[in-house]
Amino acid sequence: MAASAAPSTPSPSAGPRIRVLVADDSVVVRGLVSRWLEEAGCEIVGTASNGRIALDALDRVQPDIVLLDIEMPELDGTQALPKMLAKRPGLQVVMMSTLTQRNAEISLRCLALGAIDYLPKPEGNRGVTTQASFREDLVQKIRMLGADLRNRPRAKAPALPERPGLPERAAVAAPAPLPRPAAAPVSVRPRPLRASPPRCLLVGASTGGPRAVGEVLEGIGAATLKRLPILIVQHMPPVFTAVFAEHLGARIGLPAAEAKHGEPVRPGIVYVAPGGRHMGLSGTAAEAVIQLNDGPPVNFCRPAVDVMFRDAAEVYGAATLSVVLTGMGSDGTKGAKALVEAGGTMLAQDEATSTVWGMPGSLVRAGYAHEILPLPAIGPALRAAIAGPGGH
Repeated sequence: MAASAAPSTPSPSAGPRIRVLVADDSVVVRGLVSRWLEEAGCEIVGTASNGRIALDALDRVQPDIVLLDIEMPELDGTQALPKMLAKRPGLQVVMMSTLTQRNAEISLRCLALGAIDYLPKPEGNRGVTTQASFREDLVQKIRMLGADLRNRPRAKAPALPERPGLPERAAVAAPAPLPRPAAAPVSVRPRPLRASPPRCLLVGASTGGPRAVGEVLEGIGAATLKRLPILIVQHMPPVFTAVFAEHLGARIGLPAAEAKHGEPVRPGIVYVAPGGRHMGLSGTAAEAVIQLNDGPPVNFCRPAVDVMFRDAAEVYGAATLSVVLTGMGSDGTKGAKALVEAGGTMLAQDEATSTVWGMPGSLVRAGYAHEILPLPAIGPALRAAIAGPGGH
């Protein structure tokens, strides 16, 4: 029997809670996810057993965030996503899927269509019930997305007319999030840019990163990227990172793959940190070697940008060119300190073009960014830095 999208009764809260709509064809998943998020302080405004029910419920329950399963009957997540975003531009949609090659491909396509993030889901109801990391990842992701939403200006939407057969509470629209406005300038101490070309390019990203990373590298261009190795930490689970690397390579026309332990670092190759493993470096700038490890998460992340940045500071020193793109949390800030103190150059994506201005905002506030740029300007800026003074 299909679950309805009827709202739940909220418990008292000191302030406005994040409103979440859960769409999954498993009644067990819907129940557990709803309970866990409610215990974490969210308001579950509805549940749905397929994409059509979720789509029909949008105007009625006014969610801030939709958790959307990829595989559902009648209207699956990939079909429902573009319809949802057309109906509610700016809606925060997090895709859920099991860790398979097919679902990784689909999830990356959904990110390109406008989903804000993805959440790997264990196989079967038993896996969802017993795998503690799924609950932890779910709660952390929704809390961080919610915090970002709450920091944005909001406008009260007009009340919707009551519809027959619905509880009265469902007829009133919640305040709707507005698109992120242009950010006010952030003051950081000026840092002179290096006069000589770098010997490696380091990229760190999380939420919104797959699209941003592709745009940045495409903006640099294959001809320029061939001059140096490109190392990327994109917060992603296993399987997803391999697919991401494959898509990235096809887009920019350069070899791109998950990094392998002990692999020598060579110019013109894109090394993506594999999901679930930290990617560091050893050796010298002339003979750098990839070092993968299964150490504990850093900043709740594995792979972590900080690990790559810290090792790169030791191996490459001042010959590093780095950028931190859109993402939740503060991963990359401590590593940025090491890079900048070693003489490297650090760029950060600005708030206005970031999906979530957590990671770049953190290092900007810490004073480690040489430049804060909108996404379309980052590729050309990096291209100029790689070419050096008078370079082409």
